[in-house]
Amino acid sequence: MPDVYVYDKLPLPLRVQIVHIIKDAFGEDGRHTNKASDAYEFVKQTLCREFGVFELVQYPKSNQESVFNFFLEEESVEHALDVVELCFKYIQLVIPEDRSYLLNTRRKIEPDDAVAELNERFKEHGVGYQFESGEIIRVDSQFLHAEAVKPTLAVLRDENFKGANEEFLKAHEHYRHGRYKECLVDALKAFESTMKTICSLRGWPTQPTDTAKNLIAACMSNGLFPAYFDSQFSSIRSLLESGVPAVRNKNGGHGQGAVLVAVPEYLARYTLNLTATTILFMVEAHQATM
Repeated sequence: MPDVYVYDKLPLPLRVQIVHIIKDAFGEDGRHTNKASDAYEFVKQTLCREFGVFELVQYPKSNQESVFNFFLEEESVEHALDVVELCFKYIQLVIPEDRSYLLNTRRKIEPDDAVAELNERFKEHGVGYQFESGEIIRVDSQFLHAEAVKPTLAVLRDENFKGANEEFLKAHEHYRHGRYKECLVDALKAFESTMKTICSLRGWPTQPTDTAKNLIAACMSNGLFPAYFDSQFSSIRSLLESGVPAVRNKNGGHGQGAVLVAVPEYLARYTLNLTATTILFMVEAHQATM
């Protein structure tokens, strides 16, 4: 598999393969249902509203043709990825919950298999995106993604961490669209929400206005980490306090004054990866000491 990914191109063979996956996952209408047709109509209407147009392409013969022709011809990678994200959200979140869809539509591939094939096709073509937790996530390092981002998304799927999960995914969305200041802000929100949730689950008192520093202190003083960490107490606390909160505060969290503060991509990427490893560390510590 490639070690270096591209982000500004979706090769035509990849687009064609994605069309095949969507067709197989949406399926074809049965004798007594229009579920597949409804799916294509939903995707088309949602994209038209999002892009501010009445039609995706001129003179389409069907909603399916409209969606696929637009996807195959669209020059903007961001708009093309929007099509992929919306279709696979429907495949992963809507189809499995619709019993009539599952029973009455002729499908060639199950939703989980469709998502797995999509992600394999991205890797096969060296395109740096993956579909995770209902979102298109940018992948900068396959190792970091596998060892930090994916496990973090897995632990945040717990209903208790719903807020942190939403903010962590939002940070990734900002990163994919080049909104690096917003990425830093939501990364810290996810970090703080994780700690607030842990404190709430354990009955440790906190205030709605508590900063990351106060929340870290609450976790440390209430024994979130094993007793043998006592000798490293100051080092761990310093590491947590000087990580995500410090980066955010200096680059995206306060007024920038007379001089515009430009947050570089590498700093946003570092913050996202640091947020992932820190959240994973704290949630696993919480789970291990329950």
